[in-house]
Amino acid sequence: MAKIVGLKELRENMDKYVRDVGKGTDYVVVRRSKPLFRMIAPFQDENWETVIDFTKVKRGGVSISELLSRL
Repeated sequence: MAKIVGLKELRENMDKYVRDVGKGTDYVVVRRSKPLFRMIAPFQDENWETVIDFTKVKRGGVSISELLSRL
């Protein structure tokens, strides 16, 4: 079951919550008692495929044909 955290609390202590999510704790983030979003850790057993590494994109971006060819 997910724990509930207020948006202000999350902003003020982001490092703590990021660390907790990395350890497997789920959080529902609320503002004025209304849920905004849920923070969950990615599944450890899924295989992720890198399509484009945006840290290595040259100035001017990536052409759509290159992006589509990798999908």
